[in-house]
Amino acid sequence: MKKYIIILISILTVGCTSTGVQVTFDDEKSNLIRSHFQNYLANDMDGLKSLWSSNLKVYPNSTEAVSLDELVGMLEAQHNTFSPITMTFGGESSEVNAFVETTSYPDTPISEASTWSQAWFTWNATSKLTGEIISLPAHISFKWGDDGKISEEYHFYDTTAMVAAIAASSEAE
Repeated sequence: MKKYIIILISILTVGCTSTGVQVTFDDEKSNLIRSHFQNYLANDMDGLKSLWSSNLKVYPNSTEAVSLDELVGMLEAQHNTFSPITMTFGGESSEVNAFVETTSYPDTPISEASTWSQAWFTWNATSKLTGEIISLPAHISFKWGDDGKISEEYHFYDTTAMVAAIAASSEAE
């Protein structure tokens, strides 16, 4: 009988050990993404660059990556066109600017182990030219590299209104 109890306890101990996907919300990487967003809102490009890998690949609603220089140019154009820029999650009265979670995936037969942070928020901005307020629901996925920096970003949101306001602002200059 003792053998059966020991076997049962061993199975429960091994069976309850987490060896699969792990999702966290208040971990180091999720907090780094929150800080990254604060750097974006403050128009701190050096702060943003400090978290990006030197070989960063960014896919802005596309299957083709843009370079780091192109990304920085897009972000600078946003700040040249809009003020203020804010991010919200959970309604206007919420103090949270984004919902962020980090997921670590184990090695599998079809993919290597990887860690991703996901963020959901509403991007809000007021055009300096017209005063128009634009609100875009957004989702960004961040893949972490071995160097502890963001190696890939995937942006998912409709930029039509944002791009039109940037183009109108550029034409007015």
